[in-house]
Amino acid sequence: MKFKTYLRYAFFTLLIPCIFSVHALALDPEEVAVIANKKVKNSVLLANYYMGKRRIPEKNLILLSMTDTETCEREEYESKAIPPVRKFLDKNKNIRALVIMFGLPLRISPPRNSPEKTDKTASFDSELMLVKKKTYNLNMWLPNPYYLGFKNQKTSLFRSDVIMTSRLDGADTATVKRIINDSMEAEKNGLKGKAYFDARWIEPGKIEVSGYAFYDKSLHETARILSESKIIPVILNDGPELFQKGESPDTALYCGWYSLAQYVDAFTWQKGSVGYHIASAECTTLKKEDSQVWCKKMLDNGIAATIGPVGEPYVQAFPVPALFFSFLAEGYLTLAESYLVSLPYLSWKMVLVGDPLYRLNLKP
Repeated sequence: MKFKTYLRYAFFTLLIPCIFSVHALALDPEEVAVIANKKVKNSVLLANYYMGKRRIPEKNLILLSMTDTETCEREEYESKAIPPVRKFLDKNKNIRALVIMFGLPLRISPPRNSPEKTDKTASFDSELMLVKKKTYNLNMWLPNPYYLGFKNQKTSLFRSDVIMTSRLDGADTATVKRIINDSMEAEKNGLKGKAYFDARWIEPGKIEVSGYAFYDKSLHETARILSESKIIPVILNDGPELFQKGESPDTALYCGWYSLAQYVDAFTWQKGSVGYHIASAECTTLKKEDSQVWCKKMLDNGIAATIGPVGEPYVQAFPVPALFFSFLAEGYLTLAESYLVSLPYLSWKMVLVGDPLYRLNLKP
């Protein structure tokens, strides 16, 4: 997608009616189903905790019985996850979002009979976004029909095939409860702090770019959009070095790249903070104690929502920062909705960790 293409979609009053039907403009608790692993006591307890806090109906709990390791086999996903979730959705047509709880797998291994060159390790979450679709190609990714960059292009999926999916997860149960509580507190009292964007190069000007340059330029554009909105102080780093320790206090929003699986402890995360790091392996684990992947470390240190891949996604699979943060900061769409319209591909690697109902309330 050309960089200038999605700038036309930054005008919310024009965009939103095109994205969702009128009844679907605001994600409600009644439209959220929560998925827990009944083999893991804390998974069910956390599901009940979250549902109580958000007043999600008790009937919207889906219990699976499957491995509690971070990786499950494709065959287990197809036999133990798909049938009960699909059955529930068939009976509850109002459900628009799924929440995967602590205790369920993070990724799905390739089918046992996959050709050697097929890259089909996928995130549990990304596959679940297509749980309603009976069959689809398991080789590589599938274009997301909700992604604004594909707005005028024909895709192999229909919007009716897709359901929003996020995850409430982390190293331990305390982290998950903190995510829930911090998100709700920030909604009520306002998310205070600063936005930090860590580009690597000086903005190249009005030229069309692709690949890494596209995402780097998108970070510049995100900083400019939020600066002009005057709803949050913005700090842009366009040098080759990342923000270093102590250089990003009071962080409310963040996006940057590149430091592969090597978190840089530059941030003090505000309650309700949201951010992600564009690199290839940043959500390969949320549990391993010695891991330095960005998703895990950001959650460990206090962020409320983040995004990352379970394996090599290629840069063009990441949510486009200018889209994601523009919609999120405007406060009209929830976290899950902002992710949905900025995410290029499904049945792939990406994971959204956070409360799908979280709606930013930025107060200058």
